[in-house]
Amino acid sequence: MSDVRVIIQRDSEREERVVTTGTTAADLFAGERTVVAARIAGELKDLAYGIEDGQIVEPVEISSDDGLAILRHSTAHIMAQAVQELFPEAKLGIGPPIRDGFYYDFDVAEPFTPEDLKRIEKKMQEIQKRGQRFSRRVTTDEDARQELADEPYKLELIGLKGNAANAAEGADAEVGGGELTIYDNLDAKTGELCWKDLCRGPHLPTTRAVPAFKLMRSAAAYWRGSEKNPQLQRIYGTAWPSKDELKAYLDFLAEAEKRDHRKLGAELDLFSFPDELGPGLAVFHPKGGVIRKEMEQYSRRRHEESGYEFVNTPHISKEKLFETSGHLPNYADGMFPPLEFDEQNYRLKAMNCPMHNLIFKARGRSYRELPLRMFEFGTVYRYEKSGVVHGLTRSRGFTQDDSHIYCTREQMADELDSLLTFVLDLLRDYGLNQFELELSTRDPESDKFIGEDAEWEEATEALRLAAEKQGLPLVPDPGGAAYYGPKISVQVRDAIGRSWQMSTIQVDFQQPKRFGLEYTAADGTKQQPVMIHRALFGSIERFFAVLLEHYAGAFPAWLAPVQALGIPVGDAHVGYLRDFAAEAKAKGLRVEVDASSDRMQKKIRNAQKQKVPFMIIVGDDDMNAGTVSFRYRDGSQENGIPRDQALAKLVEVVERREQA
Repeated sequence: MSDVRVIIQRDSEREERVVTTGTTAADLFAGERTVVAARIAGELKDLAYGIEDGQIVEPVEISSDDGLAILRHSTAHIMAQAVQELFPEAKLGIGPPIRDGFYYDFDVAEPFTPEDLKRIEKKMQEIQKRGQRFSRRVTTDEDARQELADEPYKLELIGLKGNAANAAEGADAEVGGGELTIYDNLDAKTGELCWKDLCRGPHLPTTRAVPAFKLMRSAAAYWRGSEKNPQLQRIYGTAWPSKDELKAYLDFLAEAEKRDHRKLGAELDLFSFPDELGPGLAVFHPKGGVIRKEMEQYSRRRHEESGYEFVNTPHISKEKLFETSGHLPNYADGMFPPLEFDEQNYRLKAMNCPMHNLIFKARGRSYRELPLRMFEFGTVYRYEKSGVVHGLTRSRGFTQDDSHIYCTREQMADELDSLLTFVLDLLRDYGLNQFELELSTRDPESDKFIGEDAEWEEATEALRLAAEKQGLPLVPDPGGAAYYGPKISVQVRDAIGRSWQMSTIQVDFQQPKRFGLEYTAADGTKQQPVMIHRALFGSIERFFAVLLEHYAGAFPAWLAPVQALGIPVGDAHVGYLRDFAAEAKAKGLRVEVDASSDRMQKKIRNAQKQKVPFMIIVGDDDMNAGTVSFRYRDGSQENGIPRDQALAKLVEVVERREQA
């Protein structure tokens, strides 16, 4: 046997090794149980891959992003095998790994029940224990069609090879490579075929290498995401490198479920989604309206202090406006269909920037006016497919706190610097303080981006420098820019560690050009301004949802719909508390009194359920002494506080926007 020289790359360490012909990646990493695959020449390979002379081989750990994807995709195959063993008539759709788990779509006669999921999970455990080998083999389109003749959805995917990424979500996990491959699940002892699936791979060596998994739920899903196609049944699951990590994830989900803004919104009477309105369209109830008003009022105040000018624009416009801006050619799928009247098409507004451009263009502008900062709470409408609509975080009608700043090129750097500082400071005022910045840039291979290379380079570098001044982690997002310019996104971590994309800042040289925007420079020449797009909340509705989940409904006093609730020990104390509440309201506080016939302890429980920041309890001793007693959310109590001091304390907590 001849010698084969390979280089094993581990981060910055390189080890040269001489092995014999036929050595596999598994042989290179024998005994390293956490290694589940190898990366060779930038491509992920199964551990069964035979190493060739001169190759650089990187181990892929199960806990890495690639390792987790391989683990979860392998578990999806185990689930699909279990489904077809229990439901032999089930036809296979697509089964990719996703964030924190996997799913697989099936065409079955009846929707899966919770009892079905238990049976499937039990069958998966049996398959996992059998230790079946995942074995890759290359095939041709013709042979694959013969083998998979009974799988109509797989046949369709074969025909889409080479365009898988655009064919359907997750399709590239099956036919995304340069060649067509099938993975066989082989019996560990006999090598007999147990099951097979069209798949790009790679996979774990065996089913036994899956440490921990659980099925989560089932749901309906249209084939390839189109409502024109058959409706399949999708089963979601999760898989982790250890049982402890699985438990931690399930505990996290339980906490996230308690914080679900849709659940809290109903429990706290904040908002609802009436069927009569349609998916993704919310109405805010009085208590939710209070929170929203406080969010907006504080934001308005801060914008006024920072030199923004308030504008308003309509909800509908001629379609031509969005052709000029470039949105219609690039964003038509996200806009509602046209409305035809007056012998022309109109569109519901999907973004505010084109209308702000019209305001800038309404009269001549001088360099002395720049930077010009426009701000609007502008309601927009976007056509989100019903399958992705999710409460307030993904809706069809929402209000953006939208700003567009027009400045000179010389002003751009300072404006971006102050703008990003303003955004982060304001988010901190709402109780969010763990940030990461993401820089989204153009994909030079894509034709969706407009403008000159030099313009993109200048805009991208300006954003990069502004981001670096903040001293925060800066994560690259290649290809994630808007069609007209690069952007910085502020990623925020909430109280339980989830990351949310919040504010965005985009530099745009293209729309000023398309709209013919100009200002008169100091030398009398006409110049094109730089346009900076900025959404701070993103949308008020989504930000509302994020805060609701961040605080688990227990808003700080300055945002709480009821800041304090008076609880009388007996009926004789109601009048005293009402006088206290009237004094509080005169100071701008939101204080109510529970004068119901419920016993005091039930009133306290009700206030706790409504997550009221302060309970003001009054009995005979307080009434005789001119005092009140404070009961806090944590159950602690402070007795005998003089009324004027109690009012002053409430005012201070609200004015200081204390987060407790």
